[in-house]
Amino acid sequence: MEDAGTGARDRDTEGRARNARPRDGLGRPLPYGAAGVERQPEGVVRTPEETVVEAQALLDAGKPFHAHEVFEDAWKSGPEAERTLWRGLAQLAVGLTHAARGNLTGGARLLRRGAGAVEEWAAGGGGPRPYGIDVDGLARWARELAGRVEGGGRSVGAVAEAPRLRGAR
Repeated sequence: MEDAGTGARDRDTEGRARNARPRDGLGRPLPYGAAGVERQPEGVVRTPEETVVEAQALLDAGKPFHAHEVFEDAWKSGPEAERTLWRGLAQLAVGLTHAARGNLTGGARLLRRGAGAVEEWAAGGGGPRPYGIDVDGLARWARELAGRVEGGGRSVGAVAEAPRLRGAR
């Protein structure tokens, strides 16, 4: 991959544009050559159980951006009937990412959008606890956090605010 100084775009082995810059734990680009956090591999097909377990571990480690990528893989590779669920979970994780980065308006918007998506999926016959996921609890968490970040005017800690996908510890 070529660096940004050459004017050429970074590309993967299949020719798709990919930014090779290292990233921090919240997915923000760092300067070329800086030590970053290892990226989450893209396009991995996991079982729903593996998805939930891996995403929770990433959320607990303060890496909601990486958890969002795990949910995005499930959204893109899973059954059509579950796409709204996984997309909503990805939006919740990226909403936390934005709130932790200091993008409070975008974070709140994504948290609310994700809450609506998981609730929509549950109401459409998906049920309140798909794969043990506490849909109602996540929606409450997301809306409460959205209200706090809008009202507080400052970023939040990704570890401190990490949701429990399956409910209380």
